[in-house]
Amino acid sequence: MVEFDFLIRNGKIVDGTGNPWFWGDVAVRGDRIVAVAPPGQLVPERSREVVDASGCVVCPGFIDIQSHSIYPLMRDGRSVSKIAQGVTTEIMGEGWTPAPFGGRIREPIPSAYFATRLPEWEEQVRQWRRFGDWLEAMVERGVSPNIGAFVAGGTVREYVKGYEMTPATADELVAMRRLVAEAMEDGAFGVAYALIYPPDAYASTEEIIAICREVRRFGGLYITHLRSEAGQLLEALEEAIRIGQEADVPVEIYHLKASGRRNWWKFPSVIARIEQARQDGIDITADLYPYTAAGTGLASILPPWVAAGGRFFDNLRDPTVRARIKQEVEQPSGNWEALGTEAGPDGIMPVGMQHPALRPAVGKRLADIARERGQDWIDTAIDLLLTEERNIFTIYFLMDEANVRLALQQPWIKVATDAGGLDPTWARTEGPVHPRAYGTYPRVLGRYVRDERALTLEEAIRKMTSAVADRLGLRDRGQVRPGFYADLVVFDPVSVVDRATFEEPHQFPSGIRHVWVNGKQVLRNGEHTGALPGRIVSAPARI
Repeated sequence: MVEFDFLIRNGKIVDGTGNPWFWGDVAVRGDRIVAVAPPGQLVPERSREVVDASGCVVCPGFIDIQSHSIYPLMRDGRSVSKIAQGVTTEIMGEGWTPAPFGGRIREPIPSAYFATRLPEWEEQVRQWRRFGDWLEAMVERGVSPNIGAFVAGGTVREYVKGYEMTPATADELVAMRRLVAEAMEDGAFGVAYALIYPPDAYASTEEIIAICREVRRFGGLYITHLRSEAGQLLEALEEAIRIGQEADVPVEIYHLKASGRRNWWKFPSVIARIEQARQDGIDITADLYPYTAAGTGLASILPPWVAAGGRFFDNLRDPTVRARIKQEVEQPSGNWEALGTEAGPDGIMPVGMQHPALRPAVGKRLADIARERGQDWIDTAIDLLLTEERNIFTIYFLMDEANVRLALQQPWIKVATDAGGLDPTWARTEGPVHPRAYGTYPRVLGRYVRDERALTLEEAIRKMTSAVADRLGLRDRGQVRPGFYADLVVFDPVSVVDRATFEEPHQFPSGIRHVWVNGKQVLRNGEHTGALPGRIVSAPARI
């Protein structure tokens, strides 16, 4: 008599809670785990399929709280590079969400992540008046991972007042709060702000507090890319704490870091401040990606006001405005995140150029590109943007390895990719990307757990699974436990390693053997099966 759809035998089970590993077998029926037992207790003849996990770890699927798979999933629902890492759930929302749609397909600074337009989606996007319409459309088409999202605060602001820098009026705040309430009703986990990018950067602290009070009615989170991760890092952290306190919402910080060599010394103080806040009863936690370089658009070296009113490229073409831009990049005012100054032209590597005239410069440092062109580095960056006529994905070498390790060791830190799910068969045509899109989770397991022993296997997996699920209110994912959804990973702890590099990023990791999402196998012996069993995951409404 068949009782199970599949049985994973003889594995070293790391259940996601942080508890010590144990030998055992895991049985699945339908989309749920139905039994976890000592080896040999579950009869293999009662299972349709048996998977031998000898020598391997069996753990929950990884939950990526900072995914940028919006465009990639529209293009390819398989999310191959995420599944190949063991990611079974992707949570989006930083910077932009395609719903609610407010009349604009693309941002005034078009996406730095993908040059390819997706015309087959454009008409459908125009119909996404509510937040939930987007996620439902993605699942209807088919996706391999589970998907969920925060509603992007910048998208809400743009819907109501475009790219205007002016403070929100009382009526505009009412409209924004209504949109956020609708998103929360549709299952958003909270609101996300990326405060170095327009239009998010135009929102005042008071405006964000007002929006977060709406989020509070539904028991949601405030998740944020801090207004500064460099010169004003400590002040930006205080802003996040204040928002949490005054709106009475939990706070989650995206990719906690200290950017720029001159700011590395601040990072222990950041850790200490978060610890003190938690001791004072403030619910604040964070995530990170395990790399010392960031990845975002080349436009981020310019002050946010350049994009005001949707006039980004018009401003770059205007000689008078261009001179003002150059002056502010050379001598930043301190009230915006000057990534160019922090990284320096030797630490900036534009990689996302598609224009034929710029392809030879892909992967070179901005200083070298400027030298070859006989230009100042700021003029070079502006001219690259004007030639490309869209933002250019760029690698910024900014962080300190010792700080990455210190952050990973904090109990309130989670692991996230800050990347989209790619397939190199088509992604290579878009150019290089940040290696975190392919290697984040295997890098932690191989480098920081096995090789450097910076943290235990059990703690690392907790940071990738139950810690994220609990933060999001997903009470039936993130653990190897009967009754939980069968999002599972089998990997070899001896061989697991990231292979993607900044020079050659489109490389899959080694050591991830099998992955299941909702009981369906999406990775078998390291190869994607083509299955699309992903579902929407959402926060339970607690209004």
